[in-house]
This record gives sequence, C-alpha cells and structure tokens, in this order.
Amino acid sequence: MYTLKKSLGQHFLKNESIIQKIVESLSSHSFNNLVEVGPGAGALTKELIKIKDINFLAVELDEEKVVYLKNQYPILADKIISKSFLDIEMPFNEPFTVIGNFPYNISTQILFKILDWKESVPVIIGMFQKEVAERVASPSGSKVYGVISVFMQAYYDVEYLFDVAPDCFNPPPKVMSGVIRLTKKQTPLVVKSERAFWVLVKTAFNQRRKTLRNALKGQFSPEELQKDIFNRRAETLSVEEFASLTFFMKS
Repeated sequence: MYTLKKSLGQHFLKNESIIQKIVESLSSHSFNNLVEVGPGAGALTKELIKIKDINFLAVELDEEKVVYLKNQYPILADKIISKSFLDIEMPFNEPFTVIGNFPYNISTQILFKILDWKESVPVIIGMFQKEVAERVASPSGSKVYGVISVFMQAYYDVEYLFDVAPDCFNPPPKVMSGVIRLTKKQTPLVVKSERAFWVLVKTAFNQRRKTLRNALKGQFSPEELQKDIFNRRAETLSVEEFASLTFFMKS
C-alpha cells in the first residue's frame, strides 16, 4: 500500500476512461522513447508499459511510490528515476516524448525545464490545473495570456484536449484539471537571439498593465519607441510580433 502526500501535491487519477483518453492522445505521432512525469501509484503507467517497442522511463520523487511501483510492476525495476523532474539530467540521448499527470505545484517549472531540452522533445502531453493548461494554450488578447503562453507557443503548437473533473482523482483536487498536447513546430521562430526574445517577453509582461513604451523603454531607442506598436500592452502581441521586435532591440 501507499500513502497520499499533500506536500507533494499528490492527486492520483482513478478514472479509467480519462486514463485511456490520455494514452490515446499519444497516437498522434510515432516515438521510440517515452518519459512519464510523476507516475504516482501507476494509473497511467500501467497502460504506458503495454506500449510495444519503446524505451520507457518514469520520474518519481516519492521513494514510497517508487517501491510500490516496482513491487506492482516488476518490469519497472530499472526504469524509474527516483528524483524530482526538476533535478534530472536529460533522460535520453535521442528524441523523447514526455507525458504525465504533472504535479500541480511545479507544473510550470516542469514546462520551463522541458524548454531547455526542446530540440529533443517533439511532443509533450500533460495534465495540469485547468487554469495553467488554459494559460499555456491561450491566444494573444486573452487576460490569461502571459510569459508561459508566449514561450511555449514560440516552440510548440498547443492543443487543449479536454477537461478532467475533480472526482476523477483520489483525493479530489479543489480545482478542475485540463489535458494539453504540445507538438514541436516544424519551422523555427525567427528571432535576433533566443536571449533577446526571452528578455523582451519577460520584461514586457513584468509590467503588463503598462504600455510597451513604458515597460520596454530600457530595451529600445527613443526613436524606435515612437512606433505605434509601443502603444499596445504585452498581452495584445502575438508570438510572431514579439519575435519581430527583437531585431530592433538595443542589444
């Protein structure tokens, strides 16, 4: 048996139809290597290990769950990385897909970690708190569009797949959940530099209530700041508009 640990944000999926829908969402592409984040008690894992001809790894911080999983599914004996996902090295030297019921308390950090490996991660399928899933998938102009929206959409096409109700979990969380699929863009975003893009987006949203002219005055010359685009606020700019602006930054 095992215990549920609130400190680790553990809410274990128990609804079999939702489990099947998440696993089926993998069928949109082919893959050889698969990493599951936060397998917990193995609700998804028990289905993922049935997929033939792939290399599978799971990343689980909770040592109690690691022992439980290895006892329940002996095939996992050498397939679990017993660390926080935020602390691991890249798990495969070849491209790999990431899937999981992401721990809600670090789900955004997990996405930023995956961005470091984006050249090796063609697809991400994750369950998040609905608010976070919507933010990642949100288009420009939405009140929830922000830094994570721009950064993920700069490199991935994001699909909001479906909602998951609290009663699908044990224990039920106090919020709705949502599953999204991120697929690596085939055409790279054209920017002055990745560093310039990240600095621009973070600076713009750091003062999102201000116009870009005020929020970004340290990044552009006074002449550039006279352009009409700087009358707007960060949440109104598309990913492509942010990318275009990088070429006019002072450094």
